[in-house]
Amino acid sequence: MFHSRARAINQAQANLLRHCSNPIQAQQPYHTFRPNKPKTKPRRERLHRDTTKLRRPIPFVSDVKEVEDPEEGLSLFYEYHQMGFKHDYPSYSALLYKLARSRNFEAVETILGHVRDRNIHCKDTLFIALIQHYGKANLVEKAIELFNQMPSFNCVRTLQAFNALLNVLVDSGRFVEADEIFGRCSKMGFRPNSISYNIMMKGWLQKGDGEEACKVFDEMLEKKVQPSVVTYNSLIGFFGRKGELEKANGLLEDMKQKGKYPNAVTYALLMKGFCMLGKHDEAKKMMFDMEYRGCKPRLLNYGVLISDLGRRGKIDEAKSLLQEMKKRLFKPDVVLYNILINFLCKEGRAAEAYKVLIEMQVGGCVPNAATYRMMVDGFCQIEDFEGGLKVLIAMLTSRHCPRLETFECLVTGLVKCGKIDDACVVLEEMEKRNMQFCFEAWEALVVDACGENVVAGEVVTELISVH
Repeated sequence: MFHSRARAINQAQANLLRHCSNPIQAQQPYHTFRPNKPKTKPRRERLHRDTTKLRRPIPFVSDVKEVEDPEEGLSLFYEYHQMGFKHDYPSYSALLYKLARSRNFEAVETILGHVRDRNIHCKDTLFIALIQHYGKANLVEKAIELFNQMPSFNCVRTLQAFNALLNVLVDSGRFVEADEIFGRCSKMGFRPNSISYNIMMKGWLQKGDGEEACKVFDEMLEKKVQPSVVTYNSLIGFFGRKGELEKANGLLEDMKQKGKYPNAVTYALLMKGFCMLGKHDEAKKMMFDMEYRGCKPRLLNYGVLISDLGRRGKIDEAKSLLQEMKKRLFKPDVVLYNILINFLCKEGRAAEAYKVLIEMQVGGCVPNAATYRMMVDGFCQIEDFEGGLKVLIAMLTSRHCPRLETFECLVTGLVKCGKIDDACVVLEEMEKRNMQFCFEAWEALVVDACGENVVAGEVVTELISVH
């Protein structure tokens, strides 16, 4: 009997969702490209008629760059082959880049097999990109294997490929292996450059071992490898975060003596160090002194100060600094606006944050997924669920998606306010994305809809067991 009641509830919910009006327009289906479809390129029409010296575009490469779905790129590859088109390195590399970006590594390995069987001569840039994509997908063993196999693809292993693998090992937390292959660098025929040393320093600093990082720095100097600004910045940032500003400033002076010019990142790292010690005024003074030292402030320098003001609850001062930026002809980017919106929402000032959102859009700055998520969560925090729904609609229209927790909070809040139709809109959007409520969210929703009673808990249990 209880199961039949649960099925009835589920059927009623499905019927309700089907009949709810959804103000969000469905996305238009994507129209794919085919080899026989003529392509018009406005830019080409503006070129001089005498194009004999220009390299003619490869049809397949142009087409595969146009498609969004990697699977369709794979289909195009085989379609061209059936039409008698001879694929060469540009075709294979364009397809491999597309597949790797979508993490379709099974197809990547299949295409690499074709490359090897057909004895296609490859460039090291292709393998560097694939090693990096393997690393991002945490397929470190595949990255190592591909690096070792490079010679079998008619491609010489280069120092750049070695550095790519070294960086994958460090970023994946396999520093012991990175240190081991770095020690065998010369036996493999490579002479480490500043990038190699920077990667190893990054590894030591991630482990919190500044002493070992400094040893790597000293080894660079002994081997006559010139440190780069990145080298100095990594050490300055480390000591700045630890509050050891004397060491950080010493490195700043050392880099100047060696003819290296500090950049905006260098000063931002020092400014963060001052802010961590509660010395906001010194950090602000350093930013305005930068120009006298030959380095123009950038948005990230303002970001350091605005973040520090926000953390200390001085939101109005942060807003004033943003206006000061504009007077100095700096155009804030989405990162800076997000910093301000985040702190306003945390302070329960979602209405003000929404004004900032409108301001950034009027100024030509496009909100990203983080902007919308913070705004929806901010409205939910102050229980302005209609405001949250308004932002959610804009978010989904912009092809961004909130977290499950945000969906749950919004639906529960709308039901509590009696906005059943609006709650159905949100539920329908969840259903499109295969997102489901957890037990606690269902329980809260049923209690709000039915009132607190024993049956509510039983209904939730039954709903969960059915699903």
